[in-house]
Amino acid sequence: MNFPKKLADKLETRKQNKSLRELPQPNDLIDFASNDYIGLSKSEAIFNTTHQFLLDYNIKSNGATGSRLLSGNHILYTETENYIAQFHQSDSALLFNSGYDANVGFFSAVPQKGDLILYDELCHASIRDGIQLSNAKSYKFRHNDFENLEKKIINFNNSAGIIYIVTESVFSMDGDCPNMKELVAVSEKYNCYLVVDEAHALGVFGDKGEGLIQYLQLQDKIFARIMTFGKGLGCHGAVVLGSDELKSYLVNFARSFVYTTGLSPHSVATVLMGYYHLEKDKNALELLRENIVFFNQVKKMLYLSPLFIRSKSAIQSAIIPGNEKVKHIANALQQKGFDVKAILSPTVPEGQERLRFCIHSFNSKEEISSLIACISSLL
Repeated sequence: MNFPKKLADKLETRKQNKSLRELPQPNDLIDFASNDYIGLSKSEAIFNTTHQFLLDYNIKSNGATGSRLLSGNHILYTETENYIAQFHQSDSALLFNSGYDANVGFFSAVPQKGDLILYDELCHASIRDGIQLSNAKSYKFRHNDFENLEKKIINFNNSAGIIYIVTESVFSMDGDCPNMKELVAVSEKYNCYLVVDEAHALGVFGDKGEGLIQYLQLQDKIFARIMTFGKGLGCHGAVVLGSDELKSYLVNFARSFVYTTGLSPHSVATVLMGYYHLEKDKNALELLRENIVFFNQVKKMLYLSPLFIRSKSAIQSAIIPGNEKVKHIANALQQKGFDVKAILSPTVPEGQERLRFCIHSFNSKEEISSLIACISSLL
């Protein structure tokens, strides 16, 4: 059967624009690309403790192959959700299979017809996809521009509707953070409901890696937090944090929760062991923070700071406009042994193509210095 021409033409356009996505091959390069910020995905200790935990718990495979509303709600879910809620100082927690599922489920179900969603223009695609499925009206506001946000709030004249403000605590492409205290003040001024995606803050900010919201002690001001485990926690899944009523509502109306197979006992146990690790071991968090500071110091010393978006997170991005140019530099860095990815348009706007660096607790100071020296020599 012939491949449809319309689809082939779209692929050809991507090729012509030097923006065709391809699956990367496994490599043994120095990792400056993954979101495994504190190395938990490769932790032998977590692997072993998860296995032993399941043996001690005497978890059977039955009850793990279905929706949680049918046969998939095995006993580990309750313990894990309760632990996560306590860890994040939240009334309740509801596990989803992925960050994408959590965002699509939340935003498609919670905002109602007559409500308004105002979201930062750089919010993740999963948030935008969920918003598209909602019956509420939605508008984006300029990135971290709360004056622009206020104007849009004031223009909303439906007194019966709820306004949801949506942002991320760490933006995945820029690595920057909004002024959360200022944003909370805006939301309280206009009685809005604030929703924050903390995918790239878990395991990075806070005394135990709790995220930026708890680091700033703002958790009681947020209607819902979405924590994704595939980054700092190094495993699969996500959780929505909020009130008991919100959890009950999502169990009843979030389609990505209702109509999917629940995570296996092993997956849920791995999440729980990851949280145990955050609770007990702060060494990796301290090493990560030292490396972020060191990365910023070295790039400043080599006069590269103007290339970079200002960031105190584990994500550091150097703007190098043009798909072909940024791909060329990324390939050159890979040839020198560094796993660095080019982020191309249309993933980011044209002219905002970039090299995206992820800093980890396990990167050495020598690796960071060598990487930045290579960047300097290639520009």
